Amino acid sequence: MNTLGMIAIVIDDYDIAISHYVNDLGFTLIEDKVLSPEKRWVVVAPSKEGVRILLAKAANDQQRSAIGNSTGGRVGFFLYTANFTETYETYKFQGIEFIEQPRQETYGQVVVFKDKYGNKWDLIEQK
Repeated sequence: MNTLGMIAIVIDDYDIAISHYVNDLGFTLIEDKVLSPEKRWVVVAPSKEGVRILLAKAANDQQRSAIGNSTGGRVGFFLYTANFTETYETYKFQGIEFIEQPRQETYGQVVVFKDKYGNKWDLIEQK
């Protein structure tokens, strides 16, 4: 059996990204190891189980051009919550940018937000 263990999000600064994902979005910092003067292995996750996110600092112009646009402007990340209203209100308080109003779909309640870099996320409470 195969399992998706980690995805990468391209960022511009490790410490700013850690602060955003941990303090604003409530993720857990799993790992932060220095690999070289320019590179760190930084892993965050919304919970201790499931997919983790490697915060990968852009190292060249091509990578920098992908910051916030790794999925071509589409929603590319899906964050499930057990309490939509609480998470939504917490994120609003933290200054997270929502690009629409919450809506009810056949699969549950959902709203699209952007992370600090402009990546679009669905916040979903499944039925």
